[in-house]
Amino acid sequence: MSPSTPGPRRAPARGRRSFAATWWGRAWVTALEDSTLDSGRLSRGRTYARQGMVGPVTIAPGQVRAAVQGSRPRPYRCAVHLPVLTGAQWDTLLDTVAARAGHLAALLDGEMPAELVDDARHAGVPLLPQPSELDPECSCPDWGHPCKHAAALCYAIAATIDADPFVVFALRGRGREELLARLRERRSAARTTAAEPAPAGVPAARAYAAWAARAEPTPALPGLPEPAPHTSAPASAPPPGTGLSAADLERLRADTAARAARLLTGDTTSLHLSRHQDAVRIAASGCGAEWFHHLVQNTGARPAAFARLTRAWRYGGPTGLSVAERPLSPGPTVMAAARTALTEALTDMTTAPVTLRVWRNRLTLTGHRIQLRLGPDSRWYPYLQHEDGEWWPSAPGDPDPVTALTAVWQHTER
Repeated sequence: MSPSTPGPRRAPARGRRSFAATWWGRAWVTALEDSTLDSGRLSRGRTYARQGMVGPVTIAPGQVRAAVQGSRPRPYRCAVHLPVLTGAQWDTLLDTVAARAGHLAALLDGEMPAELVDDARHAGVPLLPQPSELDPECSCPDWGHPCKHAAALCYAIAATIDADPFVVFALRGRGREELLARLRERRSAARTTAAEPAPAGVPAARAYAAWAARAEPTPALPGLPEPAPHTSAPASAPPPGTGLSAADLERLRADTAARAARLLTGDTTSLHLSRHQDAVRIAASGCGAEWFHHLVQNTGARPAAFARLTRAWRYGGPTGLSVAERPLSPGPTVMAAARTALTEALTDMTTAPVTLRVWRNRLTLTGHRIQLRLGPDSRWYPYLQHEDGEWWPSAPGDPDPVTALTAVWQHTER
């Protein structure tokens, strides 16, 4: 979807909530104001927005961008990021919209049905933003979260969301035209399915006989000798032109069996991985140098960067990978509490002064090449800075930031 630039916005009236007239527009403003405890920067942001300091706004999947005029002659580059929905989440959301004809009619009429948002939320799909999801960014030197310029952008976009609820869908990853096209496909498929006759059934005895003929031997019962390991070759040769060998197919079959075993225990994380994430998962499973090389080539990643992600997966699985790839925006009270705990612990660990720098979900010990990153699972993941300047995952995450620091402290002291 190509970025779009909305037309002129109406000037907001006075008052904190006056930037949005609809309930879904106010939900955007509430998410902004609940994401920080810094009321001063929010107040300055509202003033900047009322004074017209926010330039033309560009909306693209997962982000809103604009130039915001500050105290300097040159405007600052501001953006607010919002996580896009996964493919599975989009399928759920489209099913939710299509379930009631009134949902789409209301959207086309410029309304966001509250029932649609509630149904999507109950299905695990966050359509309207949560406070923890808004991730501001600005080229100004202010370390505030958000700074007054990013806050101004958030307030300014509220009127656009008021006027067109499809903007919320665009921020989540799909614009108006794509959304409508997907809904038309669903309606067409539903009509086709309804017109097709139901398939003829098969007698139960015949179905069972066919299954029994293909079934694997029954596993040994407890107390009896274990069955011999499965050593037969794959049933078919690798497809021509794939570059796969019989050993490659056997490795893929073993990987599939291991994933199936995890699914039986209730671990469904592997069901929702992207191709990039699955490549990292395979590399982290000890696939060997040759496969690692092919995975790097096929993903287009740099070998060192891919190796860092592989290590992040080994220490934290999908969560560890997300911590390595994308900075999060936790509540300021969480970061302040961790900083206080670390400062107290460092007084017992070293006599030298240590500076703790906070940026988003990252606490960096300046001069010690140590960084702790808070993950979405509320665990602290320790990182060490190598000679090349890159930060490498160095230990599994821990709920206690002091314990996470202790796990890597000795490495730097040596």
